[in-house]
Amino acid sequence: MIKVVLCDDHAVVRRGIRDTLMEATDIRVVAEADGYASLREVLRQEAPDVLLLDVDLPDRSGLEILAVLQKEDTAPKVVMVSMYPEDQYALRCLKAGAVGYLNKGGDPSALLTAVRTAAEGRKYITPQIAELLANHLNAPAATELHAALSERELQTLKRIASGKKLAQIAEELMLSPKTVSVYRARVLEKLGLTNNAELTVYAIRNQLV
Repeated sequence: MIKVVLCDDHAVVRRGIRDTLMEATDIRVVAEADGYASLREVLRQEAPDVLLLDVDLPDRSGLEILAVLQKEDTAPKVVMVSMYPEDQYALRCLKAGAVGYLNKGGDPSALLTAVRTAAEGRKYITPQIAELLANHLNAPAATELHAALSERELQTLKRIASGKKLAQIAEELMLSPKTVSVYRARVLEKLGLTNNAELTVYAIRNQLV
């Protein structure tokens, strides 16, 4: 039996994933979490084979959680689940140590395949991700500038481009406004931009919002 833990801050999404997994006789959802704090508690009590982890969580990003788990010997195999298309996050997640990446709007049957593949210790690669990997290998010099951003910097970029104020971003990311300002400055420097308007245009052109 493959033991799975779900971590997503939306109860409706967790229910949808759970209902899909319940159709399989070889998979059992042993626990759920809505963020980093509750996930740590769950992982202290359970020893899942696979963790389905949302990329965008309120208290700590999925990629940051993944980085923490990679340092632990008993960490489960992690499949990242996100509303963002593959070309925005898949490669970043795989490089960070995830064994798979799923779009929430994809075929539910892919979820079962991904869990089984991860439990076997193999990577779950969709045709879309395979194409991204091939393109990345064939044209490494064409990597987008935002690929060099840290996870917090990317979150800051996307939220500013969505029209949010620094105070709102600070509250959402549970950071101080001063820290968010530092992230904003780093983003502008790394992307060669000078203001929020240029940042927004960049995000739109690169389909980040």
